[in-house]
Amino acid sequence: MELREFAEQVLFATTLEEKLRAPDSITDENPGTAQVTPAAPSRPQNLIFKPHASGKSEFPGLHRLEQESERGKLLHFFANHELLATELMALVLLKFPDAPAAFRKGVYQTLKDEQEHTRLYMERMQACGVELGDFPVSGYFWRCIAPMEHPIDYVSGLCLTFEQANLDFAQFFSKSFAAVGDAETSRLLEKIYRDEIGHVAYGLKWFRRWKNPGDTDWDAFCRVLKFPLSPQRAKGFNVNVAGRKAAGLDDNFIAQLNVYSQSKGRTPSVFIFNPFAEGRIAEGKTFNPTKHQAQLARDLENLPQFLCRQDDIVLVNQKPSVEFLSRIRQAGFPLPEFAAANSVRDLAKRKLGSLRPWAWGPDSFELLKPIFPCITGEKRADEKKFNPGIAQLYSKAWSAEFARELLSKKTESWLCTENEIGVAVNSLAEAVAAIARIRSRGHHKVVVKESFGVAGSNAMRLFEPEILPSQQRWLENAFAHKCELVVEPWLEREMDFSVQLEMSATGLKLCGYTGLLNDPRGQFMANFAESHHHKRIPVKVISLFDAPPDISQQMLDFYGEIFSALEAELRRADFTGPMGIDAFVYRDASGATKLKPIVEINPRHTMGRVLVELMRQTCQASFGHFQLVNPAQLRAAGFENFSTYAQMLAEKFPLQLEGDTVPHIREGALCLNDPATAQVCLAVFKVARDAAAFAKI
Repeated sequence: MELREFAEQVLFATTLEEKLRAPDSITDENPGTAQVTPAAPSRPQNLIFKPHASGKSEFPGLHRLEQESERGKLLHFFANHELLATELMALVLLKFPDAPAAFRKGVYQTLKDEQEHTRLYMERMQACGVELGDFPVSGYFWRCIAPMEHPIDYVSGLCLTFEQANLDFAQFFSKSFAAVGDAETSRLLEKIYRDEIGHVAYGLKWFRRWKNPGDTDWDAFCRVLKFPLSPQRAKGFNVNVAGRKAAGLDDNFIAQLNVYSQSKGRTPSVFIFNPFAEGRIAEGKTFNPTKHQAQLARDLENLPQFLCRQDDIVLVNQKPSVEFLSRIRQAGFPLPEFAAANSVRDLAKRKLGSLRPWAWGPDSFELLKPIFPCITGEKRADEKKFNPGIAQLYSKAWSAEFARELLSKKTESWLCTENEIGVAVNSLAEAVAAIARIRSRGHHKVVVKESFGVAGSNAMRLFEPEILPSQQRWLENAFAHKCELVVEPWLEREMDFSVQLEMSATGLKLCGYTGLLNDPRGQFMANFAESHHHKRIPVKVISLFDAPPDISQQMLDFYGEIFSALEAELRRADFTGPMGIDAFVYRDASGATKLKPIVEINPRHTMGRVLVELMRQTCQASFGHFQLVNPAQLRAAGFENFSTYAQMLAEKFPLQLEGDTVPHIREGALCLNDPATAQVCLAVFKVARDAAAFAKI
């Protein structure tokens, strides 16, 4: 039989008997002309592809494999995949009659393997009481591979993607069937696994022959694949390194694949670290971060990956290294897809779920605007300009007025009064008068902040008896630049903490409470989370109060009132997304412990929210500590650079995971950005069973 005739039989036959019949001998003397790709292969009526996104059969859960019917259903999925591979190989023979004879012969040999696999699966299905065609079948493989324009599209899409993934799935399910006592199916899957090693090796050989010789295998693979295919489809639940090495894939390819992530169907959300939204709101496009601030943003640009679900997208200028991502993956954290921040328009071809910048501001609005039409999960996609109502939420003056309104109705002795809340001023005269009023009430120390400003900066402390000339010039300069200022008494803090919230269409939700450590300028240094942080104010905070005995519940009840009032304000501003409230406990002049429940409100992600999300990967009853280590701290601890510091952490405080199915961190330290490239900041997550242990780490 001629090879073309055989391929036409496989592709266009309407019975399984014809599709799975192979000739005793084959010749390839008349390959004919190139076949136009049909919409679908011909099939028996009960195996015709169901319309896309309808009639899809549910993939059986592994917990039901003890049931014979469920094993049969799973085998039905596998058999359809093998049949599809058979049909696609027939198509490649018909589409590329001028391909090298050795290539065509290899496709023929592989096609016969796939016919055998289909027959073997059908036999095992029948033993389970299932016939091929009993369930709806998907044509996904066909839709992805059939449009191929060159044989390299075939070897990259089928051999190096779907068949490579089967190196993981065949081995995994072989063990799964063995675990439920189905030794015969387990042996079948082991045979298919061995065959797939050969199929991948065959595809790799031709892929290397056709790819750009200047590209690595990995770079060429990523470049050749066409959406919706991506390297994510080339792996299963876990990457089987031994199988890939047996197929000839190199170490770099395997390592890159291991940390690669892209959505396989769920519409991903898009994240980006843009910590200067407040600066852009305050100063517009004239705002420029300092050199140190800009480098810090570069160091931490991957941080949103810990806010993501698997398959979400993080926009970065430089993708993290394979070595770094491997360590994060080993710690149990899912890896997102990383995409170039300067190529946002490339995402416009994809369906996206939502946009999750660190902060909504003019900068993130302009950056993400090109992909607004792709967003399916939120109303913001229809906006034409940045919402000024959201801009107002960043104002410290707004936070102060919101707090004042709430406190005006409260008389609890453990709460601060309206007098401890800042007041907004817009002229030197107003500022001087506000300072005088505060001092007349016994608060000699005063702090003045710009209403809009990057955290911890744009503030001045007035501790001297009189306003100094330099301080007056600072005030005059601020007003000359149309800055609104907030003047408030300096309070002797005992402990800071933060409240992390999320606003959605259904309302404002509490995410957790975290302790907060700031430097004297108010810039973030570290935070901590205790057990039950998702619903309880830190015990360290509560322990500062002597009375009343139910202070913890009273504080929670009061924050409930705050959340209710805040939700109404957020709805008016049409705001959805993350929200943080900074607060602290202080001692007044008499030594009494007081709570300032709202220092400022941050309508954005915060480091506290990062910690709350990190804690999802820890064991129950563990304590978490998140710290930003700077070069000064590094030198004080006796380390030359971040890499040597990270090496010490790995040696003295190695991660210890607990749990077989879903391992969680029991204790240890993990660097959250790459110490090999960090210049001014290293984020470190520490986990311990006892809060006192952090003093040792």
